[in-house]
Amino acid sequence: MIDTNGASRRSGRRSGRHLSLVAAAALAILATTVATTGQAQGLKRSGSPKNAASAADPSTRLVVPGFGSEVSGMSRTIDTPVSDVRTADYIVAVVNQEPITNSDVTLRMLRVLQETPADKQPPREELRGQVLDTLIEERSQLARASEMGMRVDEVDLDRAVESIAAQNELSVPQLKQRLAQDGQDYERFRRMLRERIMLDRLREREVPPRIKITESDIDGYISEQLGQAATERELSVAQILVSVKDGASEAEVAQRKARAEEVLAKARSGGDFIKLAHDYSDDATTREAGGELGWKATSQLPDLFVGAATTLKPGDIGPVVLRSGAGFHVIKLIDRRDAIKGYAVVQHHARHILIRPTPQLPQRVIVDKLSELRQLILGGQASFAQLARQYSQDGSATKGGDLGWSQPGQFVPEFQQVLDRMQPGQISQPVTTRFGVHLIQLLERRDVPVDPKQLRDNARNALREQRFEAAYQEWARDIRAQAYVEIREAQPGR
Repeated sequence: MIDTNGASRRSGRRSGRHLSLVAAAALAILATTVATTGQAQGLKRSGSPKNAASAADPSTRLVVPGFGSEVSGMSRTIDTPVSDVRTADYIVAVVNQEPITNSDVTLRMLRVLQETPADKQPPREELRGQVLDTLIEERSQLARASEMGMRVDEVDLDRAVESIAAQNELSVPQLKQRLAQDGQDYERFRRMLRERIMLDRLREREVPPRIKITESDIDGYISEQLGQAATERELSVAQILVSVKDGASEAEVAQRKARAEEVLAKARSGGDFIKLAHDYSDDATTREAGGELGWKATSQLPDLFVGAATTLKPGDIGPVVLRSGAGFHVIKLIDRRDAIKGYAVVQHHARHILIRPTPQLPQRVIVDKLSELRQLILGGQASFAQLARQYSQDGSATKGGDLGWSQPGQFVPEFQQVLDRMQPGQISQPVTTRFGVHLIQLLERRDVPVDPKQLRDNARNALREQRFEAAYQEWARDIRAQAYVEIREAQPGR
């Protein structure tokens, strides 16, 4: 759906896609795709990894908030990585003279497996092939960035590190200590973060120009999302009025009609309509504008004009003069379009408590726990905000679970459907989504008018987001095709 705030919060793309600056740091630390939590867990993620999940204790996590482009106010959770892996090392592939080693592949595989529930893990051979393909893709894109002279200076890198530390309520020295405890070398962390920032900048520079969105695309999207009732036909019409005064005799009416038909003949034989309007029109309000009435909804125009314009193409002049109470009209259809009506969307102000399942904490146990918390709130023994701060694993926990005002379609369907049915003040039963199990309270609901221009801008942004994946994949294939890739040893099962 269309986000009428103009800043979409549904982001979160898979590791091969565009990532915001610090969201990409999650991959730098994990070197894999991770689960997404944050201030608005439960928000729709247009490209969220299907197998992203975490089994680590939330107390051991670093939260890396997204900032910039589309992840405003959201955060990513980074689980403690595998600290040490002993494995035989050898070169498995070369990309533009840059080697990819067996340990590179193995470490990435282990971290993916750490983040994926056991019942959703692909076969090891299949995963190894996917990981190697991803590493080849990344190396070829980094080579492209290097060829273009792209760099990430120390100032930008320091700023990214400081932001990660600050959002985790740590100083940079404390962040270094935390990384060391998790088995991460700080310099390796910076190097991988630098690469992720560079990849992000490269993708932002090269992918969007491939996405083409027409005004017709926007019209179609709005009609699909809001329904045909959201649009109405508008006409741009010009007229030349030959007026007839009240009480005119039949002879006077005939004389005025003859004058109008003379003007019509000149216009249809190629005469300049603007000049004819200036010379002959009795409508003082439009005469100096060449007779143009401007864009008008069909409901704002005389039925006489609307009916006549139905058979005309843009640029056509009506074949006959039209008679109204004001006199005789010669009309020209300049253009027609479908415009957005005044429209209002329903916004919700909600808060929630989110708990994510782990092997040690299965979903059924979480449902029972959240049901208990619901009874505590309803019984007045605790407040929703208090329990959200204590139990929620979402970034909104520090604000008592408050998600702020949301737009239609901003949340995943399971979450949104519950909100739509609730009354203000009501607390839901536990709700399961791909992100975990939620306890939701609807605080307020309101109708907010949508500015037509803003609606079109947001439709354009939504279409761009929808088409980014296909554009990215095409671009990534092109970049890889230009790179020298040598697979030195066939991987098991490939």
